[in-house]
Amino acid sequence: MFRDARIAGRTQVTTDGFGPCKRAVPQHFGPETDFSQLQENCREGGEEEHRYSPPKVVSISHITVQGSPRRDLVRTSHVKRANLLTIRMQLRRFTRRTNGFSKKLDNLKAALALFFAWYIFVRIHRSLAMTPAMAAGVATGAWAIDNLIPRN
Repeated sequence: MFRDARIAGRTQVTTDGFGPCKRAVPQHFGPETDFSQLQENCREGGEEEHRYSPPKVVSISHITVQGSPRRDLVRTSHVKRANLLTIRMQLRRFTRRTNGFSKKLDNLKAALALFFAWYIFVRIHRSLAMTPAMAAGVATGAWAIDNLIPRN
């Protein structure tokens, strides 16, 4: 069975250069976590830049924050893909210029918890031919929707 090296044994976490992560990751994952940040350094936009085009990355800095992260596993592409394709494209609450937003923080938290539980434990991913939880070795089979929303 496939087992991801980032979660086998010591946990390895990589974030972008967002400052609050330096306190949040050790606080929530604990001292036995290998934690690094990838800081993308971008150049200032010129006349050829369009309003919505992303800035051009000119260099990437690798910063070890805690532990001894394996350099070959340090990347943020997984979370970037998740943020764009998984969250923003599938959750109406995160699409731009929409009226599908949550008016209360508790509603947003509940919607996110339900979505991620479904995405990780219920949905069979084509690239894996199983759920991510099964691929990571934390579940033996795909859950049914009833596991997420018990019926009375």
